[in-house]
Amino acid sequence: MRDRLRLADLLAALSVATDLGMGQPPEKAVRSCLIATGLARALGLPEEQVRDVYLASLLRHLGCTATASVEARLYGGDELVSRAAAEPADFGSAQEMLELTLATGHGAGLRRPLLIVRGAVGDLRHGRMVLQSICEAGSLLARRLGLGQEVESCLYQQFERWDGRGAPRRLSKEEISLPTRISEVATQAVLFHRAGGADAALAMVERRAGGWFDPSVAEAFRSHGAELLAEIDAGDPWAAVLEAESPPVRYIAREDLDRVARAFGDMVDLKAPYTLGHSAGVAELADRAARMLGLPDRAVADLRVAALLHDLGRVGVSSGIWGKTGPLTRHDHEQIRLHPYHTERILACSPVLEPLGRTAGLHHERLDGSGYHHGLAGPALPMPARVLAAADTFQSVTQDRPHRPARSPAEAADLLTREASAGRLDADCVSAVVAAAGQTPGRVRPGRPAGLTEREVDVIRLLAHGLSNKEIASRLVISRRTAEHHVQHIYDKIGHSTRAAAALFAMEHDLLRG
Repeated sequence: MRDRLRLADLLAALSVATDLGMGQPPEKAVRSCLIATGLARALGLPEEQVRDVYLASLLRHLGCTATASVEARLYGGDELVSRAAAEPADFGSAQEMLELTLATGHGAGLRRPLLIVRGAVGDLRHGRMVLQSICEAGSLLARRLGLGQEVESCLYQQFERWDGRGAPRRLSKEEISLPTRISEVATQAVLFHRAGGADAALAMVERRAGGWFDPSVAEAFRSHGAELLAEIDAGDPWAAVLEAESPPVRYIAREDLDRVARAFGDMVDLKAPYTLGHSAGVAELADRAARMLGLPDRAVADLRVAALLHDLGRVGVSSGIWGKTGPLTRHDHEQIRLHPYHTERILACSPVLEPLGRTAGLHHERLDGSGYHHGLAGPALPMPARVLAAADTFQSVTQDRPHRPARSPAEAADLLTREASAGRLDADCVSAVVAAAGQTPGRVRPGRPAGLTEREVDVIRLLAHGLSNKEIASRLVISRRTAEHHVQHIYDKIGHSTRAAAALFAMEHDLLRG
């Protein structure tokens, strides 16, 4: 990975997580950013202010996870469905609020009449609580990302309205920052363009000018909106969003990637009270365990970032599913099995993050092929992915979940040892993770001939095929010294000391097939 990383590339990719968290398709934030940036330049803003518009519109929904579980409980069980319906609605219109409640309150059961009443009066108390929480979370995360005071203010003001009927502070007119006013128009234009084309977007902006929207921004959209929308449709939004960044292009050092990943990991964990700190905890365990196992420093650093981001895809699954205390339906299971896929695809949007996405997306895979979403087994799972799977399992079982209480660290260590004995988790990785958690590793029941561990089976397979210690180290992403250590252990266990003997042993015990 390069030592200097382009920040816009990272943020554009990670913005897809906020798209999913809002129940919207990928690229919605990127497209909103392009419209907003185009409007800012059409209005003649200086490039410094264009940069604020760019970042504020790209990460407008950075705080979207803050109220996900609350919304699922209040508005019918699936916040992704209710958000997709609510985002284009005009909260200043009682009629639109009532129509929205009638359209999305079907899962609320006996609470549906109450929701209808709330919709008719604009859901003042509950709605403002939700909006303020999202604004505060987004602003705080923007601060942690170092995006600047103006962007922080924009995210805090994202639900304010020109007419003063917004939230959380009921700001009006020029009290609202100009980047916020531009971002509001751009975001809504993208939603209406997708639903009904450019004419629908233009009509919506004209209708809301002077109420929700700043009339001057609405006028700029009337003059330039159709052209901007057509440009996005005609090209590649991902290439365009990088070209649209204001100069000078901002880069961060490789070591600062941890800070960016930690902020987004915490954003994901905010989706539910019982996952708070999960991603950071997994990253700490994986980091310590990888060092114990002798992984090279760069591999450890990459694993740490992958661990911080491994659950990004959780935002694309309803809190109503994650929060269930009873049995899951087949549909629920299928949705849950998709979350590592979502993680992998989000990170694939960036050439820098894509290699880490391959590791992050494997955190629910198992050595015996029983995991998901790829169903990979044995040698197809690289060492970093095996460490991540063990670290994620340990951290998960030591935290409460809606369907079960947390286990103690000692109980978690016993569980991981049983999983390794059953051939689902890597025995070496389990021992390292358990030790990293301050527990005493249990003895894994040998499941391979001569007591070989799963990692040693990987090594003997490569050894038998003629790879040198250096080549084995490269293939398995471990240090050369660790590879030499594994080879010597293999020779000690099989009672011989040549490659030919190792090859014969592997053939005799059918170890050459993955």
